[in-house]
Amino acid sequence: MQHRQTQATRPDPSMALLPRWRYMTDEAKALTKRSAVSAAVVLAALLLFRSLLPWVIVAIALWWLWKAIQR
Repeated sequence: MQHRQTQATRPDPSMALLPRWRYMTDEAKALTKRSAVSAAVVLAALLLFRSLLPWVIVAIALWWLWKAIQR
C-alpha cells in the first residue's frame, strides 16, 4: 500500500492577516488597530524598562507597607 504525501499549501500572498478584515466595520478596524498599537507600546515599555521592574515592585511594596503602618 503506497501512501501519497500531501504537500503543505502555501498561503496566498494577497491573503489578509485578518481574514475578515474587509468585512469589519470602520469602527471595528479602528479598535483593532488601537489595540495592536497599545499592545506594541506595552511590550516595548516592558523590554526597555525591564531592568527597572524589580525596583518598581519594591517601591510599591514599601508604599503599601508604609500605608499599613500609618493606619
